[in-house]
Amino acid sequence: MSLQSLSEWLRCPNCFLPLHPGGALLLECERGHCFDVNKRGFVNLTTGPHKFIGDSAAMLGARDRFLGAGWYQPLQDSIREIVAGEAARRILDVGCGTGYYLRAALPPGDDVRALGMDLSPTAVGRTMRSHDRVDGLVADVWSPLPVRDGAADFILNVFAPRNASEFYRVLRTDGLLLVVVPQPTHLRQLRESGLAVEMQADKATHLTRTLATWFSLEVHDQVERTVQLTPAEVASLIGMGPSAHHSGSAGSSQAHGDPDVTVAFDIFGFRRR
Repeated sequence: MSLQSLSEWLRCPNCFLPLHPGGALLLECERGHCFDVNKRGFVNLTTGPHKFIGDSAAMLGARDRFLGAGWYQPLQDSIREIVAGEAARRILDVGCGTGYYLRAALPPGDDVRALGMDLSPTAVGRTMRSHDRVDGLVADVWSPLPVRDGAADFILNVFAPRNASEFYRVLRTDGLLLVVVPQPTHLRQLRESGLAVEMQADKATHLTRTLATWFSLEVHDQVERTVQLTPAEVASLIGMGPSAHHSGSAGSSQAHGDPDVTVAFDIFGFRRR
């Protein structure tokens, strides 16, 4: 853990001045606002009530099990390839979850740093454990981000909420915002059987429209495959995402047999205007 490395990403959530190390496990700004860094090395800079809640430990455990089996490996590979073409040295992952995609995005090099940001402290802790060049931040994407102007070369946003104007501010000029959203066919069989919640049908169109003021579309890739999952794998898939909030407990939904399931994603790369 490096307080200096962590502080170089951050600004005070109260007055927006840069944060600096202020002592052991302490960050502060010039106006005297102080924030404790926990022993795991990340800081919580949330302020006021939250519109949403972060993912639970059970949801993150389900995600670890499912992603660890390699079912979303093609998506991880696509992300790795796009980031490699950017020569990014500072990567911000908004909605970092377990750090699965950030691990793929991080290129080699001691000068490469990443900031894993999530509303869930458990998620941030898991992401930090996944790589020794990752700093951690608990923050609400719907509030002004406690991240300095132009702090990131690259923003990663996979199945997570977006704050377009704030992403524009914290991304350097000509930096790339990589956003992944599910296609309409994603988990179609599970939604038809009532195991997964319905989703917005026009996610891709809505995404490009809402980002158009600040970003221009440069990359659009798609990943789609049909996989055969066991009932336990279906339970992990349901338990790791939004459906877990509606099914009582993460991973409680059960499928019968070994169903075929479509997994399909749109991958968009937006260049900062």
